[in-house]
Amino acid sequence: MLTGSKTTFKVRQMLPDIKERMLSQTGVNARSRDLFGLRCLPGECVLQRAVMVRKKLTAREGRGWLSGTLFCTHFRVAFVPQDSPKPDDNADPVLLGDHDVALASIEKVVVVGPNRTKLVTPNSSLKFTPEELVLYCRDMRVVCFLFDRLTPESQVQEMTYSIAKTYQPPKPGSVLSFQNAALGSVEMKQFLSNRRRDAHMNWFESASDWEQELERCGATSWRVSSVNDRFEMSTSLPRFIVVPQKVLDTELKKSFAHFNEGRIPRWCWRHPRGSDLLRMASFQNNIYHEKDDIRNLEMILFGCQSSLCVVVELGEELPSPADIQLAHSRLRALCLGDISTSMSVPDDKWLSTLESTHWLDYTRSCLRKASEVACLLRGGHLTVALQEVEDRDMSCVVSSLVQVMCDPHCRTMYGFQGLVQKEWVMGAHRFYSRINYHRDNDKEEAPVFLLFLDCVWQLWSQYPSRFQLTEDFLLALHDSVHLPLFSTFLSNCQRERCKRSQNLGQCYTPVNGWRDVLHPDSSTDPSDPPLPPVWDWSLQYSKPRQSRFTQPVPPTPPLQPLLNGNLNTNPDKHRLTDAVPGSVFLLSRGTFSCPTNLLPWRNSSSSSSGVYKKSHRRALSSENVPGLERLLKAWALVEFPQALTSTSGPQGPLDPYEPLLPLLMGPCMGLWRECYLRGALHAQAFSHPLSANHLHPVERLAQEVQQLKDKLEQVSTSTDPTPPAVTAEPRRADTNLNQNTNNGTFLFPASRPQSAGALRAAPLPTSANQHTSRGAPAASAPQSRPAHKDTGGSSKHTFLFGHSSVIDAHPDQRYYSASSNAKLPKSNGPSLAS
Repeated sequence: MLTGSKTTFKVRQMLPDIKERMLSQTGVNARSRDLFGLRCLPGECVLQRAVMVRKKLTAREGRGWLSGTLFCTHFRVAFVPQDSPKPDDNADPVLLGDHDVALASIEKVVVVGPNRTKLVTPNSSLKFTPEELVLYCRDMRVVCFLFDRLTPESQVQEMTYSIAKTYQPPKPGSVLSFQNAALGSVEMKQFLSNRRRDAHMNWFESASDWEQELERCGATSWRVSSVNDRFEMSTSLPRFIVVPQKVLDTELKKSFAHFNEGRIPRWCWRHPRGSDLLRMASFQNNIYHEKDDIRNLEMILFGCQSSLCVVVELGEELPSPADIQLAHSRLRALCLGDISTSMSVPDDKWLSTLESTHWLDYTRSCLRKASEVACLLRGGHLTVALQEVEDRDMSCVVSSLVQVMCDPHCRTMYGFQGLVQKEWVMGAHRFYSRINYHRDNDKEEAPVFLLFLDCVWQLWSQYPSRFQLTEDFLLALHDSVHLPLFSTFLSNCQRERCKRSQNLGQCYTPVNGWRDVLHPDSSTDPSDPPLPPVWDWSLQYSKPRQSRFTQPVPPTPPLQPLLNGNLNTNPDKHRLTDAVPGSVFLLSRGTFSCPTNLLPWRNSSSSSSGVYKKSHRRALSSENVPGLERLLKAWALVEFPQALTSTSGPQGPLDPYEPLLPLLMGPCMGLWRECYLRGALHAQAFSHPLSANHLHPVERLAQEVQQLKDKLEQVSTSTDPTPPAVTAEPRRADTNLNQNTNNGTFLFPASRPQSAGALRAAPLPTSANQHTSRGAPAASAPQSRPAHKDTGGSSKHTFLFGHSSVIDAHPDQRYYSASSNAKLPKSNGPSLAS
C-alpha cells in the first residue's frame, strides 16, 4: 500500500510534464489555454516549446536582448517575454503579437552553431546543437533567437525541426492550409462573420460609396453607372463606374469593345480647380468605328470638359512589372545578405550596388510622372487620361500618387485606405498574380504595390507635417502584403472576390443572358475560412501599436464654393482658355505632341469619309503645345518659385490643395531604412549578447565622420571673427547643423520633428560650440542629427539610409530644369554614388 502511494505521488508529479509533452507532440486544440503566457487562437495547436530563449531586438525596439519562451504552432513562431503581462481571455483574438512571426512569411531558416552556419530545410539533419536561430522573412525582416546554455538540447533540436517542417514552403495548397490554421476554426469563423466594417472609410463597393466620393470632390457633372453590374461589359472593371451624365448606359455599352479588356475611360478624381483625372486601357485598333460609337467615345474621353484632353502614356517612361521584380530582388539581396553563405557587399561598393538595383530610379520615375500629371490638373479646365495597355499596374501607381500629392484627404489614414480601395482593389490590380502567394506563376510576380508604398514614403519623408498617416502605418501595410490572410490581396478583381465570398460563377444562355450559378469545379469551398480585409487592424496589432499609425495634423480648410464646377473664377495667363474644342494631346517623355494616330477613329481613312468633321469643328493643331508646356513648367516652380513657399507673404497662406511636388534629384531620394534595413544591420554582425549593445561599424564610422565635420566647422568659424549678417530670407525648418562646402555622405536620416510649430519655434545654433558639445551618444541608441538638403549651394550630398525631414520643401530644387527649353529633362538626376 505504501509502495502504491509512493508510485501515485511520483505519477502526480510527472503529470504536468507528461501533459505538456503530449500537447507538444500531438498538437491538441489549445483554445483558451494560456501556456506560459501564450494566448492561442481558437483552434491553434502548440507544436513545440523552448524555454530560456533570448530574442535580439532591433534598433526600433530598443536594441539588446529580451528573455522569454519560444513557441512554434502550426500558424506562427511566437515569442513570449519573461515579464509580459498575463493575457486577457475576454479580449478579442489578435493574429500576431508584437514578437511573433507568421510561418507563411518565413522564407528560410538558418541556424548558427560553434563556428558553423547551416540552412535548415524540412529534410535537413543537424549534427550540432544550434546556438542561434535566424528567421529570414519575406517582408525583409530578420528575426534572431539565441538559445541559453541551460536550454535543454532536445528542445533546441525539436524547435528547429518543427519550424523547418512547418513553415510554408512554396508549394500548392500551402496558403490554404495556413489560412485554415489561423481562421479555419468554428469559433474564428463565427468571430469574423460578426465583425463589422469600419464606417469611417469608403469601401467603394456600392453605388452610394461612389456617389459619396463624387459629392466630396464636387464632381456634379458625373454619375455612377451600373452598366457593369454583372460584369458583362468587362470582367476586370468594378460593378459601378463613374461616367459623364450626358452618356446613357445604352450608348455606353457600345464603347467597351474599343478598349483592351473593356476598360473604358472612367473617372477617378476631380481637382478642386475643375480638372478631371481619368484612367483607361489602350485602344483596340482593329475595331471598326461607327459614327455613333465615335461620338460616344469622345464624350466619355472628354468627360465634362469640352476643350482640352491630355492623354498621358505610361508605358514608355515607367518600368515594366518584370523590371520592378528584378529591381526588388536585387534590393532584397543587397539589404539582407545571407549569413548562411557568408556573402556580403563590401562597404566601398554598397552605394554603387544600390544604384545598380534601379529601385530608386523606378521610384523617381513614378514620382516624376505623377508630378507632371498633378501640375496639369492644377491648371484646370482640362481632362487628363492615364493610358496603359492593360490599365492595371502603373496606372494604379500614378493615379494614387497624384491624389496623395493634391488631396489632403488622401493623406489621412482613412482617406489613404479608401484611396487604395478605389484605385487598387476596385481598379483590379492583379494582387493575386503580382504577389504570387502560391509561387506558381513567377512570370507575373512583381511588387508593384510595394513600389507605390515606397513612393508614398518618399513624399512622407519630405513633407511629414502634411500627412496624418505615419511611417508605422506604411510599414504595417507593407508587412501585411506578405501575409496571405486578407481578401484585399487575394484576388485580381472584384469579380473574383465576389466568386470567392459567394462561391458563385456566371454562365451565358441566349434566353436568360448572364446568370450566377454554383460552380462545381470552383477552387473555393464553402468550408474555406472567411478572409478579413487588411484594414481590420485590430486583428493584427494591439491598440498601442495602432496609436502610432497617425499623428495630429492641422485641419484642412473646406473647399471654396464651386462656380460652374470650377474653383478658379480668375484664370491666370497660363490656362488654355482659348484651346481648340476637342483638342487631344499626348504627354510622353516629358513633351507634348498631337500625333494623328493617337485616336484610332481620327486616322486618315475616317477623315476622308467625313466622320471626323462631324465630330469636331476644327482639326488638330500644335498651337497649344507651347502653352501646355508653359503651364507644366510654371507650376513646377521654375517661373514662379514663390507659389509653394512655406511662409505667408503677400500671396497669403499656403494653399492646402497645392500639389506636394517632391525633390527628385539623386541626393534627395532616400532609402526606406526602417523597411529595407531593419534586419540587415542586426543579423549579419554581432550575435553575442555581450556585443549586442555595441554600435555597428557603419554607425561608428558615421559618428567619426560627423565629429570631424564638427571640428572643421569649429575651426572655420573661429577663423572668421565677423560672421555674416542674418538676412531676412525665411530659414528652413531643417536648417543644416553640419553644413560644409564639400561633398558629403550622410549614412543616417535626421530625427523627425514632432510638429512643424515646434521646429519653427526652435532657435538655431549661433556658435560652433553647439555643434561640438554633442558628444558621442550612448552605445545602445545612436544619436541622429539633422541632415541637410542644399538650398542653393554647389554641395552634393548622398543619403544612404534616408534624408532629413522636410516640413515644406524648398522650391529651388524641383526636378524641372530652369532652362528655357520646353522639353522636360530625361535624366534621373545625379548618380546616387556621387
